Amino acid sequence: MTNVLLLSEVQEAMQARYKTMLLDRFPQLTINVVSHHNDVGPYIAGTDVLLCFSPPMADHVVRDAPKLKWIQALGTGVDNIVDLPSLGKDVLVTNIRGIHGAPVSEATIAFMLSLARDMPRSVRAQDKSTWDRRPAQLLAGKTVGILGVGLIAEYLAPLCKAFGMTTIGITGTPRPTQGFDRMVKRDDLAAVAPELDFLIALIPMSAETRNIVGAKVFEAMKPSAYLVNVARGGVVDEQALIAALESGQIAGAGLDVFSQEPLPPDNPLWKTRNVTIFPHLGGYSEGYEDRAMPTIEANMAKFLSGEPKSMINIVRRPASWGV
Repeated sequence: MTNVLLLSEVQEAMQARYKTMLLDRFPQLTINVVSHHNDVGPYIAGTDVLLCFSPPMADHVVRDAPKLKWIQALGTGVDNIVDLPSLGKDVLVTNIRGIHGAPVSEATIAFMLSLARDMPRSVRAQDKSTWDRRPAQLLAGKTVGILGVGLIAEYLAPLCKAFGMTTIGITGTPRPTQGFDRMVKRDDLAAVAPELDFLIALIPMSAETRNIVGAKVFEAMKPSAYLVNVARGGVVDEQALIAALESGQIAGAGLDVFSQEPLPPDNPLWKTRNVTIFPHLGGYSEGYEDRAMPTIEANMAKFLSGEPKSMINIVRRPASWGV
């Protein structure tokens, strides 16, 4: 019997759907579900397979899982999974790729429109029954820089072009890509920042990219420019961001992700001027589990048949496989 633990903070209906779909295909599985890492205790010692997103993970989950052989990340990001100190060297890690283009791109467009038109101001005025008219900024004619050119960026860039924006890709591997007017090297982020009206962070979190958007970048940006972070909280230096917003160094920010999630009630970002906050909703959309399940089912079939090397989206190979 293979024991599967689903660790996910998503709604109970989504948790139940993951479990139902897996049991329909693989009735031999034993599947337990918890919503918080503090609740894994009754199940973790016997867990063979862990399904989880990276934000709710904690080191004790893998530390207390001696039988763990495979972690299927339910999102693209595997930071806070592969870098957990107690993760066994022979634990295989796979992720979900290719399904986040539409939801994350639409969240990004929503942020840009909200910032350009100062939607929070309109909501506050509505709460007070106040008629508050003002000219709106347009996305048309603006320049957007997308930091991190992967599958999501390739979906987002043409949407930005449809709004009449100039698109600049900022990446470690510049290459001609549909929807982009030009590409620049990631090392030139601060040099290109003065051109940007919007800087979109889509870059994966790693030791190399931690705080890549920091004081140097904010100092280079226009006072009228905006930051949108739909990547990982750690790629933005949050203290430098707060300082830049409070001083008027940049005009505002749309933040979907944070260095600590959930964002604590006493975090100053809640009250920082000109910030629009989403509670990590970028890729969290109706039907997500249906779009993720083909990858999960394909990998589960390979795992149960003893063919782990044939699994897809492998991001961390067991040490026993060798080079």
